[in-house]
Amino acid sequence: MTTATTVHVVSLGCARNDVDSEELAARLELGGFRLVENPGDADAVMVNTCGFVESAKKDSIDTLLAAADLKTDGRARAVVAVGCLAERYGSELAQALPEADAVLGFDDYADVADRLQTIVAGGVHIPHVPRDRRTLLPLAPADRAGATAGVVTPGHGIADLPEGLAPASGPRVLRRRLSTSPWAPLKLASGCDRRCSFCAIPAFRGSYLSRTPAEILAEARWLVDRGVSEVLLVSENSSSYGKDLGDLRLLEKLLPQLGAVDGMERVRVTYLQPAEMRPSLIEAIATTPGVVPYFDLSFQHASGPVLRRMRRFGDTDSFLALLDQIRTLVPEAGIRSNVIVGFPGETDDDVSILADFLMAARLDAIGVFGYSDEEGTEAVRLNQHLSAAEVEDRRTRIADLADELVAQRAEERIGSQLRVLVDEIDTDGPSRVAVGRADHQGPEVDGVTLVNDVESLSGVAVAVGDLLQVTVSRTEGVDLAGEVVTAVPPPVGR
Repeated sequence: MTTATTVHVVSLGCARNDVDSEELAARLELGGFRLVENPGDADAVMVNTCGFVESAKKDSIDTLLAAADLKTDGRARAVVAVGCLAERYGSELAQALPEADAVLGFDDYADVADRLQTIVAGGVHIPHVPRDRRTLLPLAPADRAGATAGVVTPGHGIADLPEGLAPASGPRVLRRRLSTSPWAPLKLASGCDRRCSFCAIPAFRGSYLSRTPAEILAEARWLVDRGVSEVLLVSENSSSYGKDLGDLRLLEKLLPQLGAVDGMERVRVTYLQPAEMRPSLIEAIATTPGVVPYFDLSFQHASGPVLRRMRRFGDTDSFLALLDQIRTLVPEAGIRSNVIVGFPGETDDDVSILADFLMAARLDAIGVFGYSDEEGTEAVRLNQHLSAAEVEDRRTRIADLADELVAQRAEERIGSQLRVLVDEIDTDGPSRVAVGRADHQGPEVDGVTLVNDVESLSGVAVAVGDLLQVTVSRTEGVDLAGEVVTAVPPPVGR
């Protein structure tokens, strides 16, 4: 029987999933598959799903169903689900979605190419029965370093790879880029030890496990060699990095090394827990050369009683004090957060406390989510659940306020000079417009900076990956717009 030669990988969800997709792509390529950009040209379509909230699950199912249509309309012979939704539901998902030819869990990743060849050839894959992946590693973080044998952790791949897929020396990177963007996510760690009552992620992602600094630095250099000038450090909780390696301040030591990588223009840290923001970490992010002063702080709410029910820490006063610490070091620091409204037991007064906090916080970006039950979480069993209509009403109220506040914060940057990394060039209008991001703008979630009339600069056409010094002249909601002052010289060797 003819074996498959081509595969298309679809990556859904967060930047952490994107890293996992690129590991899967490398494993598939090593196993004899040729990766293709057009799903219509693929013998197999692999969908890396998201299983975090209901809307993400629906998007994953819809994508799998659309891919399944290619078995009729295209050349595809198999559609396979991987990722968080697949791991979380396993055999249940396989039974509910017969349109997918197989559901693979994390334990299948090491042999994913062989699994996929078998599936395309008509073989049957027995889906896994989900289990709590926190049980795979010791409870105490200090005991985990020597206990990972046989435990598959997506995005932690290191292997002996052929020329072209790995650096010449040091840890061998198991990753194949699926994007040509000048930025890329770089995974610090996987899993989570926190027990937020609304979150199911620890159960299917497992306990917290840090990658070693040597692995992270090797991958950073590998990314730079492939055109990346900004890395986005990702994990479920970056402020815990190193605790299982015996050094809770390991991130403070790693950041200067990452910032000094030849060709690396910007290092951006994401997914920080406010309760874990020690002074040394604040200072490292705020002042280390090459690291942008950008703080992605997961506040979730500002009312103390609501946060306690969420099994989180903090309140308005402690959060505002944290913001003051950051802005004392770097007044122009970029700060973003997400909040949940409509949590069980939340009162009108709690919503007002959250609104007052957001007005005082002056955040650059705010994600607002309405609470919904996630099976297997403690919050499902809490009393005082609000109706769906009330949750949506509160979400709309806070989201509208957030839109107004981030627009006001953007206006405060008018007249300032910002360093903008060009992500794309828009040629649809009468002139070329560079679409990029300033230091305070994370990829895809924090708005963009538009730079008009970039036909040329000093006789050289502006291109994706260029760094521009831009004066902000106007805003469009959270987005900024301005004019080029000068180009920032590229680093040596690029």
